[in-house]
Amino acid sequence: MDGEIVVQDLELRSLIGFDGNPLNGLILHPDGIHLVYPLGTNIAAYHWRTKAQRFFEGHTNVISAVTVSTSGRYVGSGQVNYMGFRSPIIVWQFDTGHLIAKYESHKVRVESVAFSCCENFLISLGGIDDGSVIVYDIGKREVLCGSSSVKSTAGSATVLRPVHMRGECFIVAGDNILRLWTLNREQRNIQGLDGSFAKIKRKILCTVVDRLDEYAYCGTSTGDVMKIKLNFSADTAVVAPTNAPTLVGCFAKYPPAGKNRRGASSAAAVELYSKGITALYLVADGSMLVGSGDGVVELVKQKARDGGRGTCNKPNSTRLATPTRPLLVAVKSANVDSSVTSIQLMDDGVVLVGTVNCELFAVRAHDFDVTCLFTCHTSVVYDLAFPHGYSKVFATASKHDVRVWSVDTLQELLRITVRNFTCSGVLFSYDGAQIVTSWNDGNIRIFAPETGRLLYAINNCHNKGVSAIAMSKDGRKLLSGGGEGQVRVWKVDNLNGTLQAVLKEHKGPVSSIDVHQLGHEAITASADGTCVVWDIVRFTRLSIMFSSTIFTSAKYHPNGAQLLTCGTNRYIGFWEALDGSLIREIEGSSASALNSLDVTPNGKYIVTGSSDQMVKVWLYNEGVPTHVGVGHAGVVTNVKVSPDGRFVVSTSADGGIFLWRFPHAADIAPPGSRCSANSVAGGGAGANRREQQTDRSRQLSLKKTLPARKENINVISKVQKVRTATDCSRPSAVATVAGDGNATETTVDGSVKCLCRPGSTATCVCCDHGTGGRKIKPFVR
Repeated sequence: MDGEIVVQDLELRSLIGFDGNPLNGLILHPDGIHLVYPLGTNIAAYHWRTKAQRFFEGHTNVISAVTVSTSGRYVGSGQVNYMGFRSPIIVWQFDTGHLIAKYESHKVRVESVAFSCCENFLISLGGIDDGSVIVYDIGKREVLCGSSSVKSTAGSATVLRPVHMRGECFIVAGDNILRLWTLNREQRNIQGLDGSFAKIKRKILCTVVDRLDEYAYCGTSTGDVMKIKLNFSADTAVVAPTNAPTLVGCFAKYPPAGKNRRGASSAAAVELYSKGITALYLVADGSMLVGSGDGVVELVKQKARDGGRGTCNKPNSTRLATPTRPLLVAVKSANVDSSVTSIQLMDDGVVLVGTVNCELFAVRAHDFDVTCLFTCHTSVVYDLAFPHGYSKVFATASKHDVRVWSVDTLQELLRITVRNFTCSGVLFSYDGAQIVTSWNDGNIRIFAPETGRLLYAINNCHNKGVSAIAMSKDGRKLLSGGGEGQVRVWKVDNLNGTLQAVLKEHKGPVSSIDVHQLGHEAITASADGTCVVWDIVRFTRLSIMFSSTIFTSAKYHPNGAQLLTCGTNRYIGFWEALDGSLIREIEGSSASALNSLDVTPNGKYIVTGSSDQMVKVWLYNEGVPTHVGVGHAGVVTNVKVSPDGRFVVSTSADGGIFLWRFPHAADIAPPGSRCSANSVAGGGAGANRREQQTDRSRQLSLKKTLPARKENINVISKVQKVRTATDCSRPSAVATVAGDGNATETTVDGSVKCLCRPGSTATCVCCDHGTGGRKIKPFVR
């Protein structure tokens, strides 16, 4: 058919944050200017200088392992799959992004992947449900051989590391196991030699090999470093080792002066890394970067051993007293407050540190000053909001905190933390001067948009927590929905809130609230299968809509004549706003619930997010999809179209934030209102003129009642206050609110990060506002 619409892929513009859970998931490309890391089902290649992102797409679930070849030619990755299914492994060409190979050899999970130093093979290690190691021939596009990676006297293997000078050799390590494998390409098999640890038992968490393939250094859960001699021949042409790998020693740090263990001599006292050593990186000068489970990042050097004695201290011949010797001396130290999973060193001396909390830090080598580069949510994102008419920033709500993000820099501008509580909703006031948030403790908290300072709180709004909020255009009425099903209308005036009405109609939690653009009515959606249109002037019910579903979202069309709903029945509902009658229903998903929808400012398109991890763009009148976005690794919880209509932001249950390029022309002028009850005689021009006069009079009245200096979201992009702690013992520049909502504690002892471009000759605008006269040093890359 000539008029048939072909569904296309939605173009992914950028990702916010990175997934720090995979071991060594953050990789510095050999070109020195690209960072490769996973997020969701995509792998991002981030250009360090231009800040541009490219994506490698093809996975269908969470990525569990990433690797880059020695020359940077290939990118390989493996994923997690459902129980009983095999997990695919994909190899891409880095320059073009073309998929070279895709195969499935492991069950459920790929634990680790690595390219051989000759780049002819891709080695993969399966998880606990698979227990095998596979060698894939990239040139022939076939699986060459495989073998079991488990040992009867040891636990599972989780670490895979190739050597640097022999493409047929690699190391597999794990719980009390270290095995050196050698590939025989002609016979299509691999043979392993087990390293002997004598009486010492260790669980290896990470491994690095020196450039000459002489020693392997293994970080353990005990908190020390095992040094293992690989026993390779001096001739690199000889592939097989002369002997099995042997343990040289278990080394830990020298304790600080005067901090010796009770009852132990100073020679035997050691200091172990808390929660184990989770990341290692060998520096060219012989020193080593160590990352631990408690967030400590240290540069250590090996001290020469005295006496040439054995690896263990033996006070007598019958007992092994302390197998760990003090041999490492800490030179510099920093703390990133969460378990370190990746360490990379750039050419300019910047140490990149990835953590399990999905944060990426830059640590300057000369003074170990820590700067947060990337961060993202680690749990479900419950709400998403843009300021009115401003597309440069947006806010997200999740467990413990609310965060404001920059669209241009993809960085966190502001973090407002309320410990032990979950933020269920967030919105900006119409004038951009307030961030309104709802919490599961039943309180509504309103913050300043630049500093995150608590302006005021409305306590005890709902018995079972506040589940949804909305605000009228004039900023005078605030609507809240609770877990018990009540809808409450609050009068907001002069930094306080007064209850005006309680609307009791729903029997289940209120999931969504949307206020009409004229401010005279609102629609609420509930999990009890009803949507109610309320008159918020007389506080009465206008109409009610029933459906056999759990409504998750309800919206007014920009012209005010129709209503849109979605829910667990997989359908998008079109309703008449005047009487609540159903116009039509279209199937929004073939198998999963619809969790969120939004309408473009011009009213021509709909955007939906569903539990099948898809984002779809629909034609409003035709009711057919035009574009589909695939990439989330979790349930899509929110979708929003930017006020300028140029891109779509979606969030998911795994904390991912995706920015999609909107595929249609950005025509942001909405159609005129056709609401008969509130139309103005004489046409839309008179209505707009009268509305502008009303807004102008309200702004003048606000200027008389509020202080002259008023924070606004429109200038937050020039006053970035992310956590850039100079004191490694605690985070800084993060607004923290007490649980009762009556007090705030804003620590600003860190530096404000400069957003101006490095090397620019223009005056730094970031240092002119909101710094309190402090001297700010831009972070120069």
